[in-house]
Amino acid sequence: MMDAKAVEAMFTRGDGSYMCARWGRPIAPVVFGVEDETLSVMKSALQALCKLADHDMAETDPELGVNLLVFFCREWDELSAVPDLDKLVPGLPDLLAKLEAGDASQYRAFRFEPDGAIRAGIVFLRMKGEALDTPADVLALSQAVLSMLTWSETAFDETSPLASAPDGTVVLKPEIAALIKAAYDPVIPAATDDPATALRLAARMNQ
Repeated sequence: MMDAKAVEAMFTRGDGSYMCARWGRPIAPVVFGVEDETLSVMKSALQALCKLADHDMAETDPELGVNLLVFFCREWDELSAVPDLDKLVPGLPDLLAKLEAGDASQYRAFRFEPDGAIRAGIVFLRMKGEALDTPADVLALSQAVLSMLTWSETAFDETSPLASAPDGTVVLKPEIAALIKAAYDPVIPAATDDPATALRLAARMNQ
């Protein structure tokens, strides 16, 4: 399992700030730009992670309608044609230009409740290059993991949150599963910028 230092690194950003936040309301997802089969795989992956975390999913959010929006595209400029997306993502043209210039493969942003818990999320995924060869179940599970908490942007740069079981099935690594479960424990704050919380997370992971 992970020690407190490793846990802290999972939520420490490039500027040195720490932020660990979980969803404060049931996740009501919607996915654009994929076939129905892939949509089902995406929702199943989210359901599995919510079950692990003892968190709820919902068809709709009573306030927002949906609160997790996932957009698949082949080129970033395709998103500029999505109606009203610029209202959800301020500065969308500049963001898309930045993603194109950096040859980015994905983008993720969250909005937060007054107490800091996740209120809504938006994900952009560009299906190009290696992403096109990634099996749907691998892509879905990795995106579900990334959508559950406010991970550091480099949390999974060196190692994937997923592993292959002996039968070839793609599964969540035990330490990542334990960390997600610990972060959703009601005794842990829904959101905190205190790195000392990593000690509590590590302790609960290793129980």
